[in-house]
Amino acid sequence: MDMDRFGRRDDLASPAQRGEDPRRDDAEVKEPPTQLWVRSPQATPPIPEERAGQAGPERQTLPWSPPPGDGAARSSPADASAQPTVPGALPARRLARAAGRIASALGALASALERAVAVRRARDQGHPRSRKVQWRRRLRRWAWRIAMAASTLLGLGLLMFAGLIWYYGHDLPRTSELRSYHPPEVTRILARDGTPLAELFVERRTVVPISAVPTSMKLAVLAAEDANFYKHEGLNYLGILRALLVNLRSAQARQGGSTITQQVIKNVLLTPERTFARKIRELILARRIEQELTKDEILELYLNDIYFGHGRYGVEEAARYYFGKSVRDVQLAEAALLAGLVKGPSVYSPRVDLARAEERRSYVLQQLGDKKFVARADVDAAARQKIVLAPPPEHASELAPEVVAEVERALIAAVGPQANRGGYTVTTTIDPQLQRAARAAVRSNLDAYAARRGLIAPLKRGKGDPAPFEGTPTQGSERVYHGVVTKADDAAGTLTVRVGTAQGVVKLERAARYNPRNLPPSQFAEIGKVVRVTFAGGDPRSGRLELALGPQSALVALDVRTAEVLAIVGGYDAARGALNRARSARRQPASTFKPIVYSYGIQTRAFTAASILETHPSALGGKYRPDNYDESDGQAPRRLREALAQSVNVAAVWVLDRLGPAKVAEWAQSLGVTSKLGADLSLALGAYEVTPFEMVGAFNVFAAGGTYRDPAIIRSIIGPGGQPLPLPSAAPARRVMGEAEAYIMTSLLRSVVDSGTAKRARAMSTPVAGKTGTSNAAKDAWFVGYSTDIACAVWTGYDDASPLGPGETGGATSLPAFIAFMQDAHKARPRTDFAAPPDGLVRVLIDATTGQLALPGTAGATEEVFLAGTEPAAYAELPSSGEVPRIMWPF
Repeated sequence: MDMDRFGRRDDLASPAQRGEDPRRDDAEVKEPPTQLWVRSPQATPPIPEERAGQAGPERQTLPWSPPPGDGAARSSPADASAQPTVPGALPARRLARAAGRIASALGALASALERAVAVRRARDQGHPRSRKVQWRRRLRRWAWRIAMAASTLLGLGLLMFAGLIWYYGHDLPRTSELRSYHPPEVTRILARDGTPLAELFVERRTVVPISAVPTSMKLAVLAAEDANFYKHEGLNYLGILRALLVNLRSAQARQGGSTITQQVIKNVLLTPERTFARKIRELILARRIEQELTKDEILELYLNDIYFGHGRYGVEEAARYYFGKSVRDVQLAEAALLAGLVKGPSVYSPRVDLARAEERRSYVLQQLGDKKFVARADVDAAARQKIVLAPPPEHASELAPEVVAEVERALIAAVGPQANRGGYTVTTTIDPQLQRAARAAVRSNLDAYAARRGLIAPLKRGKGDPAPFEGTPTQGSERVYHGVVTKADDAAGTLTVRVGTAQGVVKLERAARYNPRNLPPSQFAEIGKVVRVTFAGGDPRSGRLELALGPQSALVALDVRTAEVLAIVGGYDAARGALNRARSARRQPASTFKPIVYSYGIQTRAFTAASILETHPSALGGKYRPDNYDESDGQAPRRLREALAQSVNVAAVWVLDRLGPAKVAEWAQSLGVTSKLGADLSLALGAYEVTPFEMVGAFNVFAAGGTYRDPAIIRSIIGPGGQPLPLPSAAPARRVMGEAEAYIMTSLLRSVVDSGTAKRARAMSTPVAGKTGTSNAAKDAWFVGYSTDIACAVWTGYDDASPLGPGETGGATSLPAFIAFMQDAHKARPRTDFAAPPDGLVRVLIDATTGQLALPGTAGATEEVFLAGTEPAAYAELPSSGEVPRIMWPF
C-alpha cells in the first residue's frame, strides 16, 4: 500500500518513531516473577521456595496441580528440595507477560486498522475517481446479492414446482385408458325395414372414427378451437399465460387457454369445474397424453365427445340433428356452423338464434381463410350459402315405445351391464306400417267406446253418476277414485276436483283423448260432475290429478310362420315407460280359453267337431254351476262346433270335467301359456289371468299348423364396433299338435266368425278365424284370431277391473279393433283361405242334430271334417212322429 500518497500512517509507527519510550511495555507489565510448573510423568512438581513452608489453607493454588491420589503421593517440604527441576518448565509470570504483550499488540493493530479505514473514507469522499470506484464496487455487491437472491428464489421455485407436480400428479388417471375409452352412445332401435323406432341413451352420441370425418370438419374445428394443434405438444403457453393474467386480475378461474388436448382431458379424465387444482392436473396430463396418443387419436376423442347443444354429443349426432345427414356428408359451410357451436351451444345454436349462428359461422370461415386452411375462394363461396336446417325431430310420441323395454331386456341378456353404455343398433321384427295401423285401430276403438258411453266432453251431470269417494285417499296407491268437479279455470286450463278429503287439479291439455273439440274447462265438465281420476304418482299430497274416464286396450300381432312380433300396442298413449299391457297386464281370458280346452279334446281324440255336449248346468252334477251368456242355451245338447261358435259355458265346463282340469292346464302350457293356472272347472271359462302375448302365442299354434314358436321381437344386435352379437338363446320350435288337428281347430274357429259371436268379422275381405271372450260383469273383453298370415290378440278393459258396462262384450268392444287392424294389414296382401293338409282328414255329411252320419236325403244335413278314424260310423235314426231322436256317440 502506498502510505505516502494519503499521508503517514502514524497509527502504524513504532514507539520510537512516535516519540514514546520503547520500554514502556516492559515497565507497564513488570511484576514479581511467578514460577509455573509443568507436570512431568515421572515426577511431582516442586513447591516454590517462598511457599514451601506453608500448608493448609494458606497454600497458594497453582494453575495446575495434581489431584489427590493421582500419581505419587504428595512430597513433604523436605523432599521438594531434593527433586530435580523438570526440563522445559517456564515461569508462569513470564508466560503471562508474553500473552499480555500479544493481546496489546493485537488491540493496537485493530485500532490502527479502524483509524486507517476512517481516514480512507474521509479522503475518498472528495475524490471523483474514488467515488466512481466506490459505485462500481457497490454495483458489484448489489449484483452479487441480486444474483444470489434470484438463484435462491429459482431453487425454491423449482422445489415448489416439483412438489406441486408430485402432489397433483401422483394419483392422476392413467392416460393409457384413453385407448380403450368408450363414451356413452345412443342405442338405436330400428324396425325390420330400418325405420327408427326409438333411441336409448344417457348421452345422445354416435362415435365415428376419425377416418369418417371429412377434412372440412376437422379443419373447421381446428380453426375455431386450436389452430396449432398439430404443432404444439399439448400446451399453448401463451394462452396459458394470458389466461393466468386474466384469472389473477379477477381472483378466480375465469379463462382456460386450453388446447384441444386439454379439453379432452377435462371432458374425459377430469371434471369440468374451473379450479386451479384441476388446471394443474390438466397441464400434467396434457404432456402425458401427447406422449401416449397420436394427434389423430386425440382429435377423434375430441370430435366424438364435445357437446353441440340440444342434447347432442359428438359431430355425428350434431350433423344428424341440425342437417339431417351423417357427418360424412357435411359441406364446408355446414362444418363451419357446427364448429362454431362448440364455444357456446346454447348461444350460437341456429335453432335458438339464427343470426348469431350465422355470425359465428362467418368467424370460423374467416379463420379458415386467414390460417390458409382453405382456399379463399372456397371460404367466400361457403359464406354466401344460406343456413338450411333439417326439420326438428318429433318428440311428442314414438312409433313403438312398447318395444323399448323389450330391447332393454334383450340387451341385458346379451351383453350384461355393458348395455347401459350404449352404441348398439338393434333391429326388431316390428313392421312400421302395421305398428301405425295397430295404434290407430286401438285408439279409434277406444274413442268409439268413449263416445257411446258418454265419456267425451261436454260431460253432464246425470242420475247414473256413481257416488263420489268419501274419506282420505291412500298414499302410494294407483287407485282410481270418483271425484267431484268443484271449479273450472279457463285461464289456467284446469279443473279442480275434490277426492274425499283431498283436492287436486286436472290439466285439460293432458286429457285430449276426452276433449276432441278442445273445449275450455268451463265447458268440458259441469260443476258437480263425478269423474274418474287418479293421483299422479299415487301421491294425494301432490295435488296433481289425471283423468281416467275410459278403459285401456292392448294389441299384439305375430307373423304366423315365424312368430315374429309385427306390431305391439300397450295402451292408448304412445309414451315410453307407460304400462305395456300387451306384455304385463294379466287379465281373465274368459271364453277365449275355450279353444284351448277343445283343442286338447281334439288332439286326444276324446271329442270331435260333431260330438254332442251337454249344455244344462244340471249335467255337471253340482260340481260347478256356471251360467250361460245366452239364456236360451241349455235347453238342448249342442254339437261341439255349435257350442264353441255360440260360446256355451256349460258345454266347455262339461268337456273339461271329462278331460281333466290338470291335463288341460298342462296342455295350455305346451301352447305357450306360462301364467299359473288352477286345475279346477273354472279353468274352462278363463278364470285364471294371462297376458295378450300368451294368448296370441297359443292361437298361433293353430294358425301355424300345430307348431309352437316363442314370440320373437329382436332380429339382430350390432355392437358399438360394428360386430354382430349373438341373440339370447330361444327355445327351438316344437310341434304341439298335428297339422290335421290344427286345421280342425281353425275350422271350428271359422264357425265363430261365420255363425257365432264374431259375425261382425264376416265383412272382412280376408278369411279369419278367432274367438271372442267376455269375463264376468264385462270387466275384460277379448278377441283373439288369425288369418293365414297374421295372428292377433286384442284386449280391452279398465286397469282397475271396473265393468265396461252393459252390452260390452268381446264382439262389441275388442273385435272392432281386430277388424280395423287386420283390414289395414291385408290391404297389400293377396286374399288366401285356410288350406287343409293333404292327409289325416275325412269329410262326411252328418245329421246336424245328432252328429251321426246323415241318411241320404236327410234335411238339414251338413258337412263336417274329422281326423281320419274319428268320423262317425253309425247313421242317425229317422225320428218317428213325436219322437226325439236318440243320441249316439261316434266313438
